[in-house]
Amino acid sequence: MKMLLPSSFIIFLQVITTISHTCKASTAAKFTTMLVFGDSSVDTGNNNYVLTTFQANHYPYGQNYPSQVPTGRFSDGKLVPDFIASSLGIKESVPPFLDPLLSNDELRTGVNFASAGSGFDELTTAASGVIPFATQILYFKSYIERLKGFVGEAEATKIINGALVIISAGTNDFAINFYTLPTRRLQFTVGGYQDFLQSKIKEFVQELYDLGCRTMIIGGLPPIGCAPIQITANFKAPYNRTCVQEQNLDSQSYNQKLADLVPRVQQSLPGSRLIFSDTYALLYDMIDNPQKYGFVETNRGCCGTGFTEVGVSCSQITPLCANASQYLFWDCIHPSQAAYQYFAKYVEDEIIPILSTDHSR
Repeated sequence: MKMLLPSSFIIFLQVITTISHTCKASTAAKFTTMLVFGDSSVDTGNNNYVLTTFQANHYPYGQNYPSQVPTGRFSDGKLVPDFIASSLGIKESVPPFLDPLLSNDELRTGVNFASAGSGFDELTTAASGVIPFATQILYFKSYIERLKGFVGEAEATKIINGALVIISAGTNDFAINFYTLPTRRLQFTVGGYQDFLQSKIKEFVQELYDLGCRTMIIGGLPPIGCAPIQITANFKAPYNRTCVQEQNLDSQSYNQKLADLVPRVQQSLPGSRLIFSDTYALLYDMIDNPQKYGFVETNRGCCGTGFTEVGVSCSQITPLCANASQYLFWDCIHPSQAAYQYFAKYVEDEIIPILSTDHSR
């Protein structure tokens, strides 16, 4: 499928502008900007401008977003980057990034390059038409060049050096290319595919580093086998809805490899600060102890039956649960805004303090 990308690169519509002030927590870092790469877990609407069926720009998506606007986020409301931006004093704005009327201050921006359905493996996006990681890098390069043209090379370098980078992907690689399709399963063992993906992560981090990025949060896998769609695909009985433990074990071993890889990569990149973000245990605890988080349903989504509905099949005519905040999952794949708030709090409380050196310009 071809991408619908006008000359102004409207894909940059979702921009994040830094406002300078001291963060509320004494341990909170100040960053010049925030840059986001990945899949639907962090895509704030880029797929709205791509010719693909991986779309969430329609109701009931966004029903709990401010003004109840469907933004393209695969959730009933906000995602983790939204909450983190707010906690760090980063203000969202929506003018097209390459609008020639933008002021210099507005061009001191970060941007969300993520695309729902994307993955580290290039085959994951081969048929979907979403934005692969290689293209996300190309858009980032365009952003840097545009920024240099307005603020100068030295100031642009400072902005990129001081950015908080969030990378979140990998679930689609396994769910699409390994568990559902035989594409990679015929080529790799599970362990071999894990290693293949992590070599891709290492290459991607190196590219970002070469472009000036120094501080990066690299997300691990959730318990993939607990996604409602994976439960549905692996159990024929509609009420025998328990997590697919084999897939969860794959996620755990992947995460352990990534946790070991990240510090080694950091040692090879002078001046870098890389940290592995592991939300596996948190999501699993939500499933084991739902009452602690206010959830009443954890193995199906709020939209429709919650077993198979996602994207276009979760539409304005699809029945909904009465209270999405009581559901761990919004659709059959993606967490609800209520769940994302807990993931964001984990990053704010456990990750950001480690990156607490002042990044102000």
